[in-house]
Amino acid sequence: MIKKADHSKMGRSELGWLNSWFHFSFAEYYNPDNIRYGALRVINDDIIQPHTGFDTHPHKNMEIITYVVDGELTHGDSMDNKRTLTRGDIQYMSAGTGISHSELNESEERLRLLQIWILPDAADYIPQYGDYHFPWSNRLNQWAQIVSSETGSAPIRIHQDMNIYVTQLIAHKSLEYEIQPGRQAYLVLIDGRVQLNDVTLEKRDGAEISAGKLTIQAQPEAHLIFFEMKKR
Repeated sequence: MIKKADHSKMGRSELGWLNSWFHFSFAEYYNPDNIRYGALRVINDDIIQPHTGFDTHPHKNMEIITYVVDGELTHGDSMDNKRTLTRGDIQYMSAGTGISHSELNESEERLRLLQIWILPDAADYIPQYGDYHFPWSNRLNQWAQIVSSETGSAPIRIHQDMNIYVTQLIAHKSLEYEIQPGRQAYLVLIDGRVQLNDVTLEKRDGAEISAGKLTIQAQPEAHLIFFEMKKR
C-alpha cells in the first residue's frame, strides 16, 4: 500500500533566509495525525540563502542525518568538528546525551539540504559525528546504501533498525524493491518525477509504503532517497 505525501499540502516555513517543506510535524506546523512514520521523526527540505543559516543550537537523543542536495554546508559543533560539505555529501550526528552545532551557508549560492531526524533505539548514547563523500557514480541507476543499523554494513551506522538508500535515475530507468514482512518504507523524491507503481510523484513529494513490491521508474529522470525500516 502506498500513501502519497503531496508537497503542496505539506507544512511550510517561509522566513526569507529559510524556505522549508516539512514532511512531518515540526516547528509551527503541527498535525497530530502526522507526527512521524515509524522511527522517522523529521524530514525537512530546507533552502538556505547565502550567508545565513542555523546558529549554534542543542540536540539530545536523536539520530540526525543531513543530505546536501545543492550548495555548501558549513558545520561546527561542540566536539570541535568543523567541516564543509557539498552536493551529495552526508553528515551524521548521534546527539545522545547532548551536542550543540551550527549549520551555515557561508557561500555565495543558495544551499538545499534534507534535514532528517531518526528516533534512536535507546536514550543517552555517547555523541558521535561523521561526514561522508560518496562518488556520484555509486548512486547512478542503482541503490547506494548510505545508512544501516549498527549490525549492518553501510558506511554510516545508526542506533536504529533502518536502512537508507539514494539513487539518481537517468531518463526512463527503473529500480525495484520489495518490502519484506514486518518492514515499511518512506520515499522522498528530491528532484524529477517518478512513477511509483501506480502513483505519480513530483519533486519534493513523499510516499509512505506499508507493503508490497515496488517499481520506481524515472519520468524522465529522478533523484530520490529511500528509508526502509522496522514496522511500527
